[in-house]
Amino acid sequence: MSDKQGLYIILVSVHGLIRGHNLELGRDADTGGQTLYVVELARALAEHPDVDRVDLVTRQVIDAKVDSCYAQWEEEIAPGAYIVRVPCGPRRYLRKEVLWPYLDSFADAVLQHVRRVGRVPDWVHGHYADAGYVGARLAGLLRVPLVFTGHSLGRVKRQRLLDSGMKAENIEAQFNISQRIEAEELALDSASLVVGSTNQEVEEQYRLYDNHVMDRMQVIPPGTNLEKFRPPRDDDGSPPIQAELERFLHNSDKPMILAVSRADERKNIATLIQAYGENKALQEAANLVVVAGNRDDITAMDRGARNVLTTMLLQVDKYDLYGKMAYPKHHKSEDVPDLYRMAAASGGVFVNPALTEPFGLTLIEAAASGLPVVATEDGGPRDIQKNCQNGFLIDPLDANAMGETILSAITDKKRWQQWSENGLRGARENYAWQSHVGAYLDKMSRLIYEKQGSAVLFDRSQLPVVDRILVSDIDNTLIGDEAGLEKLLARLKTAEVSVGFGIATGRRIESTLEVLEEWGVPVPDILITSVGSEIRYGPNLIEDKGWAKHINFRWKRAAIEEAMSTIPGLKLQSDVVQRRFKISYYYDPEKAPGIREIKRHLRKLDLHAKVIYSHGKYLDILPIRASKGLAIRYLSIKWGLPLEWFLVAGDSGNDEEMLTGNTLGVVVANHSEELEKLKGRSRVYFAKGEYANGILEGIDHYDFLGNIRNPEQELKEDTDGEFVFSAS
Repeated sequence: MSDKQGLYIILVSVHGLIRGHNLELGRDADTGGQTLYVVELARALAEHPDVDRVDLVTRQVIDAKVDSCYAQWEEEIAPGAYIVRVPCGPRRYLRKEVLWPYLDSFADAVLQHVRRVGRVPDWVHGHYADAGYVGARLAGLLRVPLVFTGHSLGRVKRQRLLDSGMKAENIEAQFNISQRIEAEELALDSASLVVGSTNQEVEEQYRLYDNHVMDRMQVIPPGTNLEKFRPPRDDDGSPPIQAELERFLHNSDKPMILAVSRADERKNIATLIQAYGENKALQEAANLVVVAGNRDDITAMDRGARNVLTTMLLQVDKYDLYGKMAYPKHHKSEDVPDLYRMAAASGGVFVNPALTEPFGLTLIEAAASGLPVVATEDGGPRDIQKNCQNGFLIDPLDANAMGETILSAITDKKRWQQWSENGLRGARENYAWQSHVGAYLDKMSRLIYEKQGSAVLFDRSQLPVVDRILVSDIDNTLIGDEAGLEKLLARLKTAEVSVGFGIATGRRIESTLEVLEEWGVPVPDILITSVGSEIRYGPNLIEDKGWAKHINFRWKRAAIEEAMSTIPGLKLQSDVVQRRFKISYYYDPEKAPGIREIKRHLRKLDLHAKVIYSHGKYLDILPIRASKGLAIRYLSIKWGLPLEWFLVAGDSGNDEEMLTGNTLGVVVANHSEELEKLKGRSRVYFAKGEYANGILEGIDHYDFLGNIRNPEQELKEDTDGEFVFSAS
């Protein structure tokens, strides 16, 4: 899979605290195994010879309560691998359930990062539901494949919580579960490849979704760092975490029952403690060590972690486990491999009692450390146990059976030794990062470079890398002269610079596509339709939802229609031309009041709208933030391209706003009278040619396909003492 430039891959993992060193695993419900997985995946991908660059894009956090490294824009974590942090909502650290309103802005920030890199990624890989939503937006806008990994799925979580007795309304309030599920459906609908960790995850969990398509599902077991996670050696010595554990234990030489997870109800720590606390023989045979993240003050933690940890402390007291159970307040990420090795050296066992476990990274780490496991009979553990043959699977809700199983695991020494050896071999053969990355890139290689006839399946958008964009009105500007249009399209196609192409029209999207096809115009990179009230991109017609949200400000459609119904000389156009953010009328200048009077009428009723008059007979009412001109300015910000690099062409009044300001304006010779007032402005060129010929003339005037000439605006005082614009 070779490419002259090598692959560029964007991984998206929005929530949690992500950095390249000393990950704060278990700090909270959002900083778990997924954060480690994406960091390790980025590093492993960057090591592959076919990969040039990997960007792990996450949320920038500027908050005195967390380390300042999370505010850093870019962090190199390996040669060719970077963590890129972009703004997403408030600057402070937030739990994932409240980030949903800010994800469109997150996607826009990633687009600007792509422009800074100067290259469109080969694909985007979203991790978890929120990043699946962002990834679907990015992949659609960039016209590249989307890879999706759910990690844990909303439908499964909701069912588990319902089974545990939690009320549906409480689940919705706490976890925003409906929005999460809808985002997962969107990601599955958009994904070219869905990567699962286990067969059970693909065959059973994803099957709960409407957009489950087995042909797009691929099981690629997660990798683990086999250098970091290794069996104990005689020369290991005493690791730093040992002293912390000895504070809790009367006899630290006993076998260790180890559990490592974040303080999350789904991790089912309470049932493990119950299993140990109600089994006296198990207490005599082994110590219990529960590492449930880091904490300073339980009362200051989020509700979920607070409940889990409070329950844990109450259970310690209930079962009188003082001296038998360790529950350290703090640990570092480098302590985790030591904990596995300590447990293995003691003849202990690793326990994962989670209610549901789609992933099971800790089980792989334990296996690679030579530590047998007892784990929930769900998802990841099933496949890991099949591959490693190094322990037991259990019912996570049966505390009595759990205790007896753990006791059996640590008391049969011969079987323990066989399990330890099996785990080491299974981890090497099935869970090395190199094999994960090899399978992953092989699948994507076949997906990307598969061809249908002579067309590559994914025709990447050039918007993030173009250095100029031509935007033209359609009727009486782009179209009207067939020969001129052919010359214009040929000139754009053969340009030696990277130029994007867009249209801005009063037509609705359906009518726009029809007329473009009729005149042989390829679907543009940008489609601004309905007088600037809608923006879409490329042949897939990806809607810009950020623009819709932006222009919805103070828009009261029903009230405006009622207010306009009393004005004479206006007639609503047909329903087919009406849009969510556009009300269109026929305007009779002999019967209707002036445009200024119509604006005053709406303002007196506290109705905020933009009134656009064009071609001497059309009147459009738009949101106050909508117009072709404002759409151009929005695109300038979104795609990181200065307005001076936009050449805009039009012929009528509804083009006025996009022709003025810092854009390079071209008015074709066959223009409406409404634009006469723009004559004399240095950045508005009035062409002598009509239709597309006028656009070609404007391209030459500004040297738009060359070095771009930006005429400066100068003010000169005329003989009447008035100021007019004059070309420099």
